[in-house]
Amino acid sequence: MTNHPSAPGEDGRPDAALSAIMSERRRLTNLAYRLLGSLTEAEDVVQETYARWCALSPGQREAVDSPGAWLTTVAGRICLDLLGSARVRRERYVGEWIPEPLPDRTEWIGGRPGPDMGDPADRVTLDESVTMAFLVVLEAMTPAERVAFVLHDVFRCPFGDIAEIVGRSPAACRQLASSARRRLRTSPPGERPADRPSGVVRAFRRAWEAQDIDALVGLLAPDVTATGDGGGLVTAALRPVEGAEQVAGFFTERPPAEVTLVERTVNGRPGLIAQRDGVTVSVMAFEMSDDRIHRIWAVLNPEKLRAWTTG
Repeated sequence: MTNHPSAPGEDGRPDAALSAIMSERRRLTNLAYRLLGSLTEAEDVVQETYARWCALSPGQREAVDSPGAWLTTVAGRICLDLLGSARVRRERYVGEWIPEPLPDRTEWIGGRPGPDMGDPADRVTLDESVTMAFLVVLEAMTPAERVAFVLHDVFRCPFGDIAEIVGRSPAACRQLASSARRRLRTSPPGERPADRPSGVVRAFRRAWEAQDIDALVGLLAPDVTATGDGGGLVTAALRPVEGAEQVAGFFTERPPAEVTLVERTVNGRPGLIAQRDGVTVSVMAFEMSDDRIHRIWAVLNPEKLRAWTTG
């Protein structure tokens, strides 16, 4: 990992070392979001990581050769603990659990205030490793697999450093990452992207607004799956809906008469949001190939829509 200057001395004066420590915030938020699938929890992890750094004595900070590596190790361990408890929490979760969606930086509306936080797209890089399809596959991994894979394959951390986080040997961490890659190779997100994803999403919106079931079926892959996440707080299908005709029927049975559908970027990909009286009540992400929609994820849980709502 990249070395950084030592922390500020006992006089507490601002210096380049403090700037170097704070510059790690974005990297830590990127890491925690990919590991946890929640921007809210990622922010909490970063805050806790910095709190632990601040709790060190000046002498302890001076003894840290690489503050950036130290922060990454602490954040990784916190995430690993949270992933273990998350499995238990999600067993009690009402309905399906979908990662928290992120808007594009130009479409950010509001969010929780905080020092140096900015908008979520400034904190989280919207690349291939943050698409909804990728995050959903990560959810199928064990906590140790997820940590080893994300740290090594996405953040290029050496297995020796990862071993300190997961409490296993570097060789074992290498095997964890290899197992995670196999999961990715056998998952639907490995399919070729759609040639014109924005056009497909636009056509889906228009067909849904027109309640044109034939047009919807024509846009959906035969094995399409639609998954909703209401978290028990709002009404959503408790189980995924599968098959083109079934999914098209599901959407035509629920006309968007009371909401306005708007095309937006969701986790770096074309998506849709549904707004009621100007407030976002649902965010939809899509996975496509060959100009057909293969997966639809609709997040309705208001606790996961804070990045999309005002105030």
